[in-house]
Parts: sequence; C-alpha cells; structure tokens
Amino acid sequence: MKKSILALFVFCISFASMAQNDCFVRLQKAFDDRGSHAVADDMHRNVILTYFLKGGSSYCISGKARVENGLIVSVFMQYEDNSYELMEKDFYNLKKNPPTIVNGITEMITNSDGEKFKIVFIDQLKPKKKGYKSAELPSDL
Repeated sequence: MKKSILALFVFCISFASMAQNDCFVRLQKAFDDRGSHAVADDMHRNVILTYFLKGGSSYCISGKARVENGLIVSVFMQYEDNSYELMEKDFYNLKKNPPTIVNGITEMITNSDGEKFKIVFIDQLKPKKKGYKSAELPSDL
C-alpha cells in the first residue's frame, strides 16, 4: 500500500513538473486568466508557434503571421539569425477551413505534413491586473 501511494505521489510530481515546462500550458493559462485584446487584420511580427507532439507535450518557436478578415492566411517561422521562412505547406483547421482566432490563440491547425500547432498572439495578451498595496501598521500599536 505504501509503495503504491509513493508511486502515485512521484507520478503526480513528475506530471506537474512536465506541465510547468510545457510552453503552451503556461501561455494558455495566461490568456485564460488575463484575456486578450482583439487581433486586428495585419502582419503580426511577434507570435509564438506552438507545435504539439504525439506524447502530449509541446514546444514553441517564434514566428509571424498574417491575419485577414479574422483568419490566418500565412505563417512564417523565425530562425536564430532573425530571418523568416514562409510555411509553404497548406494549413487548415479541423474542418479543413482557414483557422480562426479565439482569445488571442488560434484553434488547432494542421498542415499538409500532419503537424499540429496553434499560433499565440502574445502581444495581444492583456496586462496583469494591479494588486493592492498592503498597509503597514505602526510598530507602536
């Protein structure tokens, strides 16, 4: 019994640490907590492309994306030397339509190679809400 409780505890700790390292989990939580400004039609030069792996984890790379009529029309991946490459593969949502944006993050996108990813419009993330300053009580009370 003690071994199974210990194993369950180790599994939970491992899962929690893996979730903290997963870039999309952190991004999704921030957007859920703080919300997003509307994503305007334009070329957005500071987006995060989050690729989802079969094991359930993800990794993130920098990029840019063009939005027209609220839909993603082109995606660029950024290299370490700050140059960009156009994603020439066809991409679409699960219904085979151009992907849309909800709360600063696209719906799941699939490209012609079967890769699954989402685009996060990080510049549209609303700022953290201000916290109240704690009052300091006099020491002679």
